Amino acid sequence: MILRDLLSSTPPVQVQGNLDVEIVHLAYDSRTVQPGSLFFALPGTKSDGARFINEAVTRGAAAVVVPPNSIVSPHVTAVYFSAPRVLLGACADRFYQHPTAQLTMLGVTGTSGKTTTTYLTEAIWHAMGWAPGVVGTINYRYRDHILAAPFTTPEAVELQELLRTMVDARVSHVVMEVSSHALAQDRVHGCQWDGALFTNLGRDHLDYHKDLDDYFAAKVRLFTEELGRSTKPHRFVAVNADDSWGQKLLSMRLPGRVLTYGLRNDAEVSVKNVEKDFQGMRGVLRVEKAEVPFSSALIGEPHLYNIMAATTASHALGVPPEVIASGIRHCTGVPGRLEAIQAGQPFGVLVDYAHKPDALEKTLRSIRQLTQGRLLTVFGCGGDRDRGKRPLMGEAAGRLSDVVVLTSDNPRTEDPYQILAEAEPGLVQAGVPKVDDPTTIAKLTRGYVVMVDRRAAIQAALAGAQPGDVLVIAGKGHEDYQIVGTTKSHFDDREEVRHYLAPRYSEAR
Repeated sequence: MILRDLLSSTPPVQVQGNLDVEIVHLAYDSRTVQPGSLFFALPGTKSDGARFINEAVTRGAAAVVVPPNSIVSPHVTAVYFSAPRVLLGACADRFYQHPTAQLTMLGVTGTSGKTTTTYLTEAIWHAMGWAPGVVGTINYRYRDHILAAPFTTPEAVELQELLRTMVDARVSHVVMEVSSHALAQDRVHGCQWDGALFTNLGRDHLDYHKDLDDYFAAKVRLFTEELGRSTKPHRFVAVNADDSWGQKLLSMRLPGRVLTYGLRNDAEVSVKNVEKDFQGMRGVLRVEKAEVPFSSALIGEPHLYNIMAATTASHALGVPPEVIASGIRHCTGVPGRLEAIQAGQPFGVLVDYAHKPDALEKTLRSIRQLTQGRLLTVFGCGGDRDRGKRPLMGEAAGRLSDVVVLTSDNPRTEDPYQILAEAEPGLVQAGVPKVDDPTTIAKLTRGYVVMVDRRAAIQAALAGAQPGDVLVIAGKGHEDYQIVGTTKSHFDDREEVRHYLAPRYSEAR
C-alpha cells in the first residue's frame, strides 16, 4: 500500500519526504522491521522508540512515524504526529482493510469477569448459529483455531491482522476483552464497535494507573471514545448496575442503547429463584419482560453476574432468551475460573484466577456460602505489581477463610519473602493466628501458614484438607507458568493438584 493512501483516513499529519513510497509492513519494534516497513517510534515506559529510528532505517524501513520535534535525517520519509499510537491504530485498520467494519464487535471491560463473560457469550453465539471469534486473556480463538495470547488485548497491528484473518475465515461476531492498558495505549483505536460491556471495577493495575479514578477513566474510554466514534448503526452499552463504578458510568452520557443487569437494582436483565451448589446453579433468567429457566455448570455468584452480562449483550444483539439459556447450558467451564478439580477426594478443590482484593473477596464469599466444612485458601501476590493490594488480599483471605496458606504467586524480580511480609499484616488485621507447622493444617480450626514454595504450599493444603472441606487455590488460574526472577518455568496449579491427588485417590474412584 502506498503511504499516501495509508494516511488518507487518518488525522492530518505533517510529512517530510516522499509520500509515494510503498508500505508492505507495519512495525513498532525495530527488531521486526523489514524492507518496506512503516516504523512507528512509540513512546514507552522503559524505552523511547525514537532511539531506534536509525536501526529501523538500517533494516529497510520505508518511512517512520515520530512525535513532533523529533530529529530525523532529511533523507528519510518521516510522518510527524503528536499521538503515534493513535496513528498506529488508524493505519493498522486501513492496512488490513477495515476488518471490524465487516464484523459484529463486542468489547468487554472491567476488573473481573471479562474472560468468563467472553466464554459464555461465545457459547450463546454458537447456539444462535453465528460464527464467533474471541480475543482474550486465555487465548485467541475462532473456528477451529486456538492461538496463544501474549496480551489480553493485542497491540494494534497484531489485533487488526488477527481480525482480518477472522474475516477471511468467515467469522461473523467477535467478543474481545479490552484491558485498561489497551485503552490507555490506544491499541483498539480504529475498531468499529457494535457494543461495549462493563463488568465491575476494583483495585488493580495501580502499578500502571496512578489511582482508581485514573484506572476507571481508562475503562470509560471504551464507551465514550471508542464506541462513541463508531459508525455502526445499532450501538449499545451493557452495564452491571449493582457495581458502584457501573452506576458512575451510567451517570455519563453514553452512545447508543443502554442496558443494565444486576440483582439489586431495577435492571433490564436479572435472575430469580436461583439455587447454587458445587454442581453449578439454576434458576429463572429475566430478560426485560421475558422469563426463561436456565442452568449452568459454573460455580458461585461471580459467575452469576457473568451469565447476566453475556445475556445482556446477546439480548442487545437480538438473541432470543431461549437461545441464550441454551448457550449458557452448553458453557460447561472456563479454564482457571473457579475450576473444580476432582480426583476422587472427599473434599472440594477449586482453582481460580482471583489475584486482586475485590476478586478474591467475591470468590471466597461465594464459596463460603456453599461450604459445609472448613474453607482453606492458598494465595499469593504478584511481584513487580501494585504493592498496596497485598495486605488487602491478606485481610480478605483471613476474614473469609478458616485456614490460609500464604505463598508465592509470580514473584518476578522482587524478593518473595518481602512480598509475603507485605501481605501478612492483612491476615493479622483479620485476627488470624499464625501457625509455624504446616503439618497441623488438618487439625486447625483457624490459622495461617507462610510457605514461600508454591508447590509445597499446595501440597500442604491438600494434605490437611478433610472430608467436607473446600480448598480454593487462588491467583494463577489458567496460567501454566511461574516467573521467579526473570526465569519463566512451567507451573500449573491444576496439574499440581492432580499430581498430588491421583496416586492417593485413584483406587477409590
